[in-house]
Order: sequence, then structure tokens, then C-alpha cells
Amino acid sequence: MNSQIFRSDLLTGQVAVITGGGTGIGAYIAAELGRLGATIVIASRKADRIAAAAEKLSGLLGAPVTGLACDIRDRDSTAALVAAVIEKHGRIDLLINNGGGQFMAPAELITPRGWDAVVGTNLTGTWNLTRAVADGWMLQNGGRIINITMLTRRGFPGMTHSVAARSGVEAMTRTLAIEWASYGIQINCVQPGVIASGGLRNYPDGENLARSIQAEIPMKRLGTCDEVAWMVAFLASPAGNYITGQVMTVDGGRELWGNTWPVPEPKELPEVDLGSLPWED
Repeated sequence: MNSQIFRSDLLTGQVAVITGGGTGIGAYIAAELGRLGATIVIASRKADRIAAAAEKLSGLLGAPVTGLACDIRDRDSTAALVAAVIEKHGRIDLLINNGGGQFMAPAELITPRGWDAVVGTNLTGTWNLTRAVADGWMLQNGGRIINITMLTRRGFPGMTHSVAARSGVEAMTRTLAIEWASYGIQINCVQPGVIASGGLRNYPDGENLARSIQAEIPMKRLGTCDEVAWMVAFLASPAGNYITGQVMTVDGGRELWGNTWPVPEPKELPEVDLGSLPWED
């Protein structure tokens, strides 16, 4: 299956590493970049799951996808991932920092261990792999880094730990865009809004939450994993040649809307289909 948006050979010859590439948004990003001709490496902490996902993506794309285990919280593990990709494929042109995780909790119930785990994964883990790729390839050869964050411009009740970590990633992105511009490195963020993916099932009553939250989005629907993947592909493509240090939001207008300007309800909200994985569509 070809991309619905971009030319199929757009990224031919490039090597893309996608963390969290075996599920949800990460799997769709991997599939889209693969459709554009990139050589795909997906990474996740659990070796069995990432190997299975790599096999499924290989079948979908008709091209081999490499699946590697990596704990982004561990600097030795991120260095080993970069070394393995360079040894196998000879280069890293694109790094998509999508790996992360969080849980919903009121701030007063977040334990020190819970805080450290979320910040250690989402902020420090992103830095660990970014630094490993920079040291291992991009400071000498250039490249593009795209960090997947979350809506951070307003408060995010229930996600104090994660919104703090993701805000840190965005600040880091803006800073590195300046420091590393002379090395030919472009670095940007993509902020997904509420996206219809299997990841919503990880939250209490996630499917009903997904249905009800549509009314709070000006476009009156959830986003799709493809719509996030298309933004990543845009930034990875020649269309993104003059973009760096930016945060691109894909949220149907959710972050802009409060209660001071009501948006009329449609007669009927659309059905929610949380989907599965790209090779099962």
C-alpha cells in the first residue's frame, strides 16, 4: 500500500529509527516512513513484542524492518542501539523519539517512584537516545530528529508528571535546534491531541472517555494515527527543509478552546473506532 499523501520514493536511501514503533502512533509512523522508501528500525523495551511487530511491518511494507530491544532510560542501552543500527545499515538519517509512557493520577497521589519513572522515560530517555544518535552519527553527518510530545500549552490535569517531562522535551528541542544547526541537524516536536489508538485502552474507562471527549474538540472528532504520521513525514521530507525548533500541533483545535466561545454540537457525534495496528487494517 502506498502513502495516501506523499510520493513513494520520497525517503529512499534514508534510515529511520522509531522508538515505541511497535504499537499505536509509533507503528503508524514506522509504516508511513517505510511506504516512503525509508529503511525502518523500530525499538522498544520488550524484545519479543518488538520482534513480532517488526515481522508484521515487514509483511505490510514488503521490505525488511529491523526490531531492536532498547531501554531508553539506560544510556548503555541507547548507545548499543545506535551502534547496532550503524553496523547493520551504515547511517541514521531520522530519529523519531516516540517511546514513552505515563499513567493518570491526581498530583497528590503521584509517588516519588511514579514521578521518577515518568520523567526518566519521557524526558531523560528522550535525551539519552538523542545524545546517542548525535554522538554516533548526526554531529558528523547531520540528520533530523522528531520528538513526539503531548499538549503542553495549557494545564493537563491528571498528567502533572508527563506534561512536565514533555514540556522539558520541547524546551530541549528549541535549544538544540540552535546549538546543532551548524551540524546540519534539524529537530522538531509533534504534539498529538486525543488520538484514536489502542493506547487509550490503557486508561480507566478509556473507550468511553474517548467518546465523550469528542464534544470538547472543535472539530468534534478524535485524531487518527495516520494524521500524526503524516505530520512526521512532512517534517522528515524536503518540505521540512527550513523548519527547526518548532512544535507542530495535531489536535483538531483542542488546545485552543475554552468555555468562552461555544462550538455548536453536531446532530450526532461520529462513532469511535480505536483501530488496531497498521498491518491489521
